[in-house]
Amino acid sequence: MTNPDLLEVVNALRARDRFLVTAHENPDGDALGSLLATKLGLEQLGKDAVMFLSGDTPLPAEYRFLPLDDVLRRLPDDAHERAVVAVDCANESRLGRDGARLLGSDLLLDIDHHHDNTRFGHVNLVVPEASSTGEILSEVLAELGVRLTPAIAEPLYVALVTDTGRFQYTNTTPKAHRLAAQLLEAGVDVRRVFRGVYESVQFAKLKLLARALERAQIYDGGRIVVSHLRARDFTDVGAEEPYSEGIIDFLRAVEGAEMAVLIREPPPRPDAPRHRISLRSNADELDVSAIARASGKGGGHRQAAGFASELSIDEITEFVRREFAAAAAPAA
Repeated sequence: MTNPDLLEVVNALRARDRFLVTAHENPDGDALGSLLATKLGLEQLGKDAVMFLSGDTPLPAEYRFLPLDDVLRRLPDDAHERAVVAVDCANESRLGRDGARLLGSDLLLDIDHHHDNTRFGHVNLVVPEASSTGEILSEVLAELGVRLTPAIAEPLYVALVTDTGRFQYTNTTPKAHRLAAQLLEAGVDVRRVFRGVYESVQFAKLKLLARALERAQIYDGGRIVVSHLRARDFTDVGAEEPYSEGIIDFLRAVEGAEMAVLIREPPPRPDAPRHRISLRSNADELDVSAIARASGKGGGHRQAAGFASELSIDEITEFVRREFAAAAAPAA
């Protein structure tokens, strides 16, 4: 391992004994898989590690097959005594409402693969060409001498398979496939992961999907697909906010679409923005993370990004159309 940032992270993990591992708010498969794998790896080394996620939003139900019951949603009393490991978190704001306290740690390690990561840690291991944060962590854990058990391999595989879109997105590399093979050799039950993530859909999520599809609109000659979900939609069908995860992929699949947009109105909470917006790109030249950053409250990957906004649904739609026109190549 010649990456100096990787070696610095490894040395920091070796030197400390007590850790708080966290990820971005509203976590996805890469965030949760990385969170769990890091905690289990540190524990195998005899370290004291706890998992923490800021906020009250329930974890996505599709990951309930993972052992995540001990994820803390309130900072432990000894948080100030622990080194913080932030995984799959592109910037400080995504740490959530407890971000200021986490940033006050005497040691903050930032391990991530977002190309727009702000390097907010004392030590930053950011590898934009990695398929997932899980891929980076597999190297960190190997360098630490952590044995790749089935319990550790499974969340790493979840991180890898979800962030590559089941090995369909452009971030799917030969290295990602080699890692997948290594994880399978370590004992990952592929069928268990697939059924847990993709074949355990709650009926309420199906009803939520129906509402989003009914409202879908196309703009700019079909190059943009936009839909929205209101807070009452979640209430009407009995769905939690994380149930909207994955709906945008149905919008993205529309023939001719270069960008998909899903605008969500979260259930009312003191710390919730008026709207959360997810963006997906089908065009190699279209960087939706740039559109998210232009909002002032977002970021992400070139092909998958998001932001928060206090604008109305119509105003958000006009904003993304305007930014798309400025960023996208002319239609053929």
